[in-house]
Amino acid sequence: MGGKTPKQFLPLAGVPVIARSIGLFDGMPEVGAIIVVVPRAALGRTRSLVARSGFDRVTAIVPGGNERQESVLAGLRACARWEGIVLVHDAVRPLASRGLVRSVIRAARRFGAAVPALPVTDTIKTRAGVPRGFLARTLPRGELWAVQTPQGFRFGLLEDAHRKASRSGVAGTDDASLVERLGVRVRIVPGSDTNIKITTPRDRELAESLIARGKRG
Repeated sequence: MGGKTPKQFLPLAGVPVIARSIGLFDGMPEVGAIIVVVPRAALGRTRSLVARSGFDRVTAIVPGGNERQESVLAGLRACARWEGIVLVHDAVRPLASRGLVRSVIRAARRFGAAVPALPVTDTIKTRAGVPRGFLARTLPRGELWAVQTPQGFRFGLLEDAHRKASRSGVAGTDDASLVERLGVRVRIVPGSDTNIKITTPRDRELAESLIARGKRG
């Protein structure tokens, strides 16, 4: 984002991005507990934000690791023998809808693992194996999906996937990729084009526009 303030703490229509994301789950009866994972330097700031916002489902605020995967594992360790479904959500996806969350929960209960995703509409090419600046081949668009969060899993399955990946030194770009390594099929539920991940200033502008129009993904 280019500024001194981490993007999850930037205001979005007057409310910090992370507060919007926590608030999505905090008011859902299906959610038993929320574990917030943040950089160690942001622990105090996050505790103040949670207290100020009155979020009563937040049961722990824990420091993450250097990489996303380490942070998710830290969150899992803070769950303390949870036996149900666990959801992993990006703090910078503040516009997911409760309907989407419920769809992921239902699919994860039935299939063990579920992610929201959208079919890719652009033509995707790879440059693997060729010099920089050239394209190698076109990937079959009909087989490609853009995956979002929240991603849902049976707790024991996700914990096992993370522990085995950690022991093997395997890094995945999302949690589903670690579960896939165990031979488990991950169920797709329809994602939303308004469930955007705030990465650039333009994303933030789009999110504020969507909020002004009452849109959630």
